[in-house]
Amino acid sequence: MTRIPTSALLLGLAGLVPFLWGATSSVELALTYLPVPESLPNAFIGPELLVTYGTIILSFMAGVIWGFAAKGSGTWMPIGLTLSVLPALWIFFFTPSPISAQILALIAGFSGLLAIDWACLRRGLAPDWWMALRLLLTGVVVFCLTIGFLFLP
Repeated sequence: MTRIPTSALLLGLAGLVPFLWGATSSVELALTYLPVPESLPNAFIGPELLVTYGTIILSFMAGVIWGFAAKGSGTWMPIGLTLSVLPALWIFFFTPSPISAQILALIAGFSGLLAIDWACLRRGLAPDWWMALRLLLTGVVVFCLTIGFLFLP
């Protein structure tokens, strides 16, 4: 396995900040342990932040799969393109659901996306460092979403 490029690692880790804040503020809202500024709208704290940002990032990552699939050939290309739209459609259909169902759908979506990432890597469409980065980032994302779920008000 090749080393994760520094820029990819740093930008990936930076993308975790809203997830980490969402999990932390979920705990605060449930336990009143850490002071969340009252001036922050609900969209920027707790479970609402996790769902909003999680939906954006899941859709973004699905777009990355589209790029990988477009490099494919033969029967894999249409399969890969189809798989790349599933995560965004998956979470879209949970939009009217209670926030608890949306969080669980995001956990399933990010977990399922790993299988698609793996398929792309096996076909030589993703860089060889890809899964190391994806496992790290997805692990933190799923942990944060789980915290948000466990501490729902």
